[in-house]
Amino acid sequence: MNDLKINHLAVLVCLVWMFVLGFSWYGPIFGEPWMAMTGLDLETIEANPPGAGVWISNVLSSLLPLYLIAYMFVRMNVRSAVSGLTFGFLLGFVLYLLPHLTSGMFSQDPYPLAWIEGGFQVVGWTVSGLVLGAWTKTR
Repeated sequence: MNDLKINHLAVLVCLVWMFVLGFSWYGPIFGEPWMAMTGLDLETIEANPPGAGVWISNVLSSLLPLYLIAYMFVRMNVRSAVSGLTFGFLLGFVLYLLPHLTSGMFSQDPYPLAWIEGGFQVVGWTVSGLVLGAWTKTR
């Protein structure tokens, strides 16, 4: 059996997926309730567009977890879409959503806010897990 290695093209496809999901998730899907719960409004956002630092941080905070997931999948020998989807979901749920829910409760954020923000990562990492598990590369 051939050894797996990180499929960099698959990681980049997942990065694009995360950005498409983010624009949709925080736009037409949950944009209005998310802005209401965070105290933001469209006028304020448009008057203060994010600078380069926000976008650099956004790329890195999306890309690095995807590379970590890809690395874990290589080490765990994940070779199927179903296994990738399962592990992607578990990683998003256990490592992102649950801690986010807990910290949100302590900071007294609106409960649905944690589901919106955490749900983004769970959906993003689940689909990314599917792609990375299905689109394997061997040595």
